[in-house]
Amino acid sequence: MEPGMEELMPRLLPVDDCDLSEDFDPTVPPRTPQEYLKRVQIEAARCPDVVVAQIDPKKLRKKQTVNISISGCQPAPEGYAPTLKWQQQQVANFSAIRQSLNKHRSHWRSQHLDSNVTMPKSEDEEGWKKFCLGERAYSEIDALSDNENLGIDYLKGRWLYALLACLEKPLLPEAHSLIRQLARRCSEVRVLEVTRTVPVFLFQENKNEEQISALNLIICLVSRYFDQRDLADEPS
Repeated sequence: MEPGMEELMPRLLPVDDCDLSEDFDPTVPPRTPQEYLKRVQIEAARCPDVVVAQIDPKKLRKKQTVNISISGCQPAPEGYAPTLKWQQQQVANFSAIRQSLNKHRSHWRSQHLDSNVTMPKSEDEEGWKKFCLGERAYSEIDALSDNENLGIDYLKGRWLYALLACLEKPLLPEAHSLIRQLARRCSEVRVLEVTRTVPVFLFQENKNEEQISALNLIICLVSRYFDQRDLADEPS
C-alpha cells in the first residue's frame, strides 16, 4: 500500500515493526502473536489500492429487476364517479365515527370485562369478525361467501369500514401499503361490476348503485381521509 493511502485509511491498531527471528517464514502458520501481526502487515501490503470487479453483462441481463407498477386507482366508469360533495360528506361522517370510537375506547379501558366475555386471540381473524359484527351479521357474510361473483358486497364492505375506523394514524408502513392495495382492488372490482351489469341497463333503470357506492366509499376514505390523494376519484 502506498504511503498516501495510509492517510485515507488510518490504522485502527497501529503496530510497529516486529523483531522476528531470521527463520521467519510468512507462508507457514504463525507461532507467536508477533509473527501473526507481521503476516497481516505483509498481506495488507500486497493488496492493490484499487480493485475493479469483472462483471459479465450477459449474466446481468438474465436477472433484470422486475418493475412493479405503483399506479393509482382505475378511473371510475363514466357516470359512476362520486361528486366532491359526496366524498367530503363521507369523510366527515367517518371522522365522527372515529371520534365516537375513541371515546368508547377510553371508557372501556377503565372497565373490567364481564366474566362471560372472551376476547379472540390476535391472530383469530374469524373470531374477531364474529366479535365485532355479531353472530347474525357474520353468518350472513359466511353464507354469501360461496358466491364467486360477489365482489365486495355491502356486508363485507361494512367489515372493511369498521377496520378502517379502528386504524390509527400515523399509519405504519404495512398498513399504508395494505390500504392502498385495498383502494386499487376496489377500483378494479368497480370496473368489473359495471361491465357485468351493463346488459341489465338495457332493460332496467337499476345501476347496481349499492355495490358501486360501497366501492366508492372505500376508495374515498383511503384517498381523502388517510391522505392517499393520488388514489382519489376525480369528482364527476
